[in-house]
Amino acid sequence: MSFHVDWSRSLWPPLSSRTPSGWQPWLNRVERYVPGLLLGVATLVSLGVGGHDGRWWALTGALVAAAALWVLGTVVLAPVRLREQPAFALLTFVGVVGLGSVLEVRDVTYVIFMIYAFLAAMRLRPTWLAFTALAVTSLLINTLGNGGPVHALRERPGVWITIIVVQTAAIGGGGLLSAAVARQNEERRRMLDELAAAQAENEGLQRQLLSQAREAGILDERQRLAQEIHDTLAQGFTGIITQLEAAALAKDEPAEWQRHLDSATALARENLTAARRSVHALHPEHLDSATLPEALGGVAARWSARTGVPAAVTTTGVPRPLHPEIESTVLRVTQEALSNVDKHAAAARVGLTLSYMDDEVTLDVRDDGAGFVPGPGPGFGLPGMRRRVQRLAGTLHVESEPGGGTAISAVLPAVPAPPEASA
Repeated sequence: MSFHVDWSRSLWPPLSSRTPSGWQPWLNRVERYVPGLLLGVATLVSLGVGGHDGRWWALTGALVAAAALWVLGTVVLAPVRLREQPAFALLTFVGVVGLGSVLEVRDVTYVIFMIYAFLAAMRLRPTWLAFTALAVTSLLINTLGNGGPVHALRERPGVWITIIVVQTAAIGGGGLLSAAVARQNEERRRMLDELAAAQAENEGLQRQLLSQAREAGILDERQRLAQEIHDTLAQGFTGIITQLEAAALAKDEPAEWQRHLDSATALARENLTAARRSVHALHPEHLDSATLPEALGGVAARWSARTGVPAAVTTTGVPRPLHPEIESTVLRVTQEALSNVDKHAAAARVGLTLSYMDDEVTLDVRDDGAGFVPGPGPGFGLPGMRRRVQRLAGTLHVESEPGGGTAISAVLPAVPAPPEASA
């Protein structure tokens, strides 16, 4: 893990954040109230130790009150935006370190309150100013009780300078690390928010795509039914009417009348069968009570029983419920592909593979039949399959050659089933 240091920022995590982490509000509250707590503790300790007269306490009490008012105005009650202004942060530090130094000179016990000057220094910007303030705070805290900075540095400069450098580096380095971690967490949260927004947008686009595909599918079904009615039912009714009219003309010839009536009855039965077949094709009822792999297995088994051609179904990956439009399209492509094999391939065997992957579901149908030369044209029902798949942002690939069999591969997005559909 690498951290980038921004030298224009403070050494402490920001007070405000659009998406604060769980510990940051707690840390901000502690920082807001800790100077008053430290001042109170120092005063209680000084009272407990004793040794001061009333005049001393009158002046010290006034200084404590001034420090308390300063903390109240610049830390406790000041708005967050104001506290984050560089000039106001510097003003806060100067007041804390000035009043704290005077109190520590009067009683070394007030070094307890001076500890807050480290936190106030870490709020300063830019970073060099924060390190300078930390060094000043360290110098004052460590030397005011030992005759003051001038006396201490004159007597033992090596010791005090070492203490100040080490203390400043330790506190400042820890502040740099915590600020970098806070910025990294903020960036990670921002990226997660953007990812969640993109995922929500993607889900919305998927729902829109499926809705459009459903509408397009309805139009296709209407066109298919209109064509089928024209090609079968309308022509059948025309034939029935023709036979009935011919029967009416042949009412004086019983044999001819019966023949026309039988023909009309046969045409009516054929039309009824065609109508049932059209209604049956409107909805993939195989998916009503079975998973997609089970439905494909049932379709293949019934097809094999009808045609006598073995059809093996294999499923790879982990099966999971997909959006009804996706599963319906896979089933329709399977039915159309098997129908093409029956009509055109003269195959000895067929293999179907349903593959579940992370983002896609793939259907592969292969046969060892006659094959053909793939190309544009209406043949073998491929344009209809391709339209079905492309409506759902999928692709259909066809590989074939004369005498080499045919392989059809449909790739569709693995859109999960909505909660109400998978429940």
